Amino acid sequence: MIRIFIAEDQRMLLSALGSLLDMEEDMEVIGQAVNGEEALSAILKLKPDVCLMDIEMPILSGLDVAAELTKRGSLTKVIILTTFARPGYFERAVKSGVHGYLLKDGEISELADAIRKCMKGKRIFSPELTFDVIREENPLTEREQEILRLAALGKTTKEITEALFLSSGTVRNYISEIIHKLGAKNRTEAASIAETKGWI
Repeated sequence: MIRIFIAEDQRMLLSALGSLLDMEEDMEVIGQAVNGEEALSAILKLKPDVCLMDIEMPILSGLDVAAELTKRGSLTKVIILTTFARPGYFERAVKSGVHGYLLKDGEISELADAIRKCMKGKRIFSPELTFDVIREENPLTEREQEILRLAALGKTTKEITEALFLSSGTVRNYISEIIHKLGAKNRTEAASIAETKGWI
């Protein structure tokens, strides 16, 4: 029996997924959560075989939870279910060690099949998502992403220099390069572009 945990903040979808997967003869839904923090705590306790995880959840995102599970050496296989075909999300999901990344608009039979394949050690990714990644890669380095995340939070150049132990000239150079790479007018627009694409 494949033991499944579902983390999804839309309660109606959470309930529907749980009911439909419970109908599969070889599957059992052993727990559910509506936010990332709740999901992480329950997964570490229940140790399910597979976790179906939404990306955009309160407190911790699905990608945060997946990364934390990998860091803690959890054996639970994470399959991301999302409505967002954003290339940046896909890149982050792969780096987080997920076993699957599927769009929510698929058939339940396809999802059940993907779960079985993951249990056999395969990684399952929606073709639409991999195509988007090939078409549009994140142009920002990890340091640039770090700086832009702080800028997106409204941090000043001085606050960024203090947080990252860099000189103000270095931070200004990074921000200038980020704006250039993203074809933005300023740091606010650059942060908006990167957030929309899931790059920060």
